[in-house]
Amino acid sequence: MGQILEITLMNLRNLVSRLGSSLVIVVGIAGVVAVLVGLLAMAAGFRAALQSASVPERAIVLRDQSNGELSSGMSNVEYNIVSQFEGVAVLSPELYVVADIPKMDTGTPANVVLRGVGPDAFVVRPEIEVIKGRRFEPGRNELLVGQLAAVEFAGLEVGAEIELKSSRWRIVGHFAANGSAYESEVWADLPVAQSAFNRGGALSSMRVLLEQPSLAASVAEAIKADPRLDLALTTEDQFYAEQSEGLSSLITSFGYAVATIMAIGAVFAALNTMYTAVSTRSVEIATLRALGFGALPVVISVLIEALLLAFLGGALGGLVVWLLFDGYTASTLNNASFSQVAFDFAVTPQLLQTGLVWALVLGAIGGLLPALRAARLPIFDALRGE
Repeated sequence: MGQILEITLMNLRNLVSRLGSSLVIVVGIAGVVAVLVGLLAMAAGFRAALQSASVPERAIVLRDQSNGELSSGMSNVEYNIVSQFEGVAVLSPELYVVADIPKMDTGTPANVVLRGVGPDAFVVRPEIEVIKGRRFEPGRNELLVGQLAAVEFAGLEVGAEIELKSSRWRIVGHFAANGSAYESEVWADLPVAQSAFNRGGALSSMRVLLEQPSLAASVAEAIKADPRLDLALTTEDQFYAEQSEGLSSLITSFGYAVATIMAIGAVFAALNTMYTAVSTRSVEIATLRALGFGALPVVISVLIEALLLAFLGGALGGLVVWLLFDGYTASTLNNASFSQVAFDFAVTPQLLQTGLVWALVLGAIGGLLPALRAARLPIFDALRGE
């Protein structure tokens, strides 16, 4: 241990003389970590925006075999039947449509969810909080806009007017919903939305507030067993997990693929740098060996140097992503709902830890072969500078 400490301290003191080549390792690994953590933060933020919309005592009723609210449909008769089931505390009938609203940064039209709701929607979702303006009034062409939608899409300021489906709508308020996907939506009075979008009395879904979370299975069985209904109940936890699975998995896979490609380049940079460091210090290493220092301390000291540089690169990459992207608001198309979902990047401690692990693995790979070469240098040849 004493030999390892002495050689390692000597190597670290000499880092200043090899600053340029050492920075190649640091910057290369920082780039890998930044890309990996950034894309994983995007996937984590998207997943959190959907899954944070769920609570254990809530469920959603859709047309059986529907894969989302957009493809679902039901009638007021079915709503009346479900509202009578035991275990249903509050039932909110809702219309789910998409409207073209320009994006704030590009001006290109995007699919934004317009949700037609009644008063029970706010009872079912107590987390909805009007943070600016007021709620829409029944019977009026008024919109209540999620705060992330107001940031990502143009013309949604309180007091502004916007044209949707050949009708003029007035923005009367903004709401927050604990950072969930609801904040990417605009809400309107249910009958007004049905009329404006030519849906008659049709509904897309029903949100259920259960008397107890444990009653979800029994209510689902009652709905399935009723011959008058062709509906299915799913807990919000399960529904949003399925909605987020496809895109978050795609982003995560893409992130690891890009990071792997960049990691190969970073490893080659580390190998080249550490081989060069060993080569320029061959006489120094041979002198240590001649003085009685063992091969193992030489190997470990070179590895420690490589790991330290890799750790600095990983920390730098993680810090850059955290400073630039943590909480950064973006939007993307959710293929499951065919609509834009706004969300905040989430650079979590777990993702930063993943980035550091990647950095240390790359440093170990890049330092191992040069470390072994340093230990195997023939002492007499190295002392002659050969």
